[in-house]
Amino acid sequence: MRRWFRLHRLPLSPGGLILAVAVSLVVFGPSPGGDALAQKLNFGSGDSDQPIEIFADKGIEWQQENLIFIARGNARAVRGAVTVYADELRAYYREKADGGTDIWRLDANGKVRIKTQGETAYGDNAIYQVDKKILVLKGRKVRLVAGNDEITANRQLEYWENKQMAVARGNAFAVRENKRLRADVLAAYFRTDRKGENKLYRIDAFDRVKVVTDQNTATSNRGVYNVESGIATLTGAVKLVRGKNVLTGCSAEVNLNSGISKIFSCPATTGGARKRAQGVLRLKKKNRN
Repeated sequence: MRRWFRLHRLPLSPGGLILAVAVSLVVFGPSPGGDALAQKLNFGSGDSDQPIEIFADKGIEWQQENLIFIARGNARAVRGAVTVYADELRAYYREKADGGTDIWRLDANGKVRIKTQGETAYGDNAIYQVDKKILVLKGRKVRLVAGNDEITANRQLEYWENKQMAVARGNAFAVRENKRLRADVLAAYFRTDRKGENKLYRIDAFDRVKVVTDQNTATSNRGVYNVESGIATLTGAVKLVRGKNVLTGCSAEVNLNSGISKIFSCPATTGGARKRAQGVLRLKKKNRN
């Protein structure tokens, strides 16, 4: 049977608060996943009064002295368009002077999945700082999917909601169709389109950068990829490889849509010669009949 609990906080007097718990048991009928509990409380920070609902097959532990809710067993937390799934959820809250309750941090442990209107993130563990709207997702393979775009890493993924920015650390990859961008650290930037959906428009790549398409492979120290134009601007120890042909230089522009690449020489230094771009082109041998 599924049970639903609603928690209220009511002011007692200007100098104190009384906790009044109104518990109503509603029978919805048999649940395929077993008994589940839903704990509803005021979750919004600032002026928001939007609640959070927490569901768990194995129940919810309420530690009033420590101001923590712990949900175990196929746990799920829902607030507006954001849903967090995990084996265990821990919600840390604080008491407000007006009798309300704010959740200021949410921890998710085990098989974490975080779903919003435009993105879904996956990992082993996550910490969401509600006030700052910063999510840190950790695991052996963390992943963020936004439409046709996907970002993965083997260390951690940070999502900064206010900045609409995601940072992937540790062998990070950004993938769109047959195009792949790899680096030690990737910073991806999103913006809202006319339909209200978040779209990826730029990726900054740092250290051991590698761009791979069906025909080309490019490496460098740093890169900036413009998703809309399809152009990756690479700087520092640039190398372009197509088959057995190799081009090297200080910077390059790689158009992932057209397949056209441009490589540039290094700027002249004071008292030094300008280092030119160079290449090794291997021509195909003609068949002799």
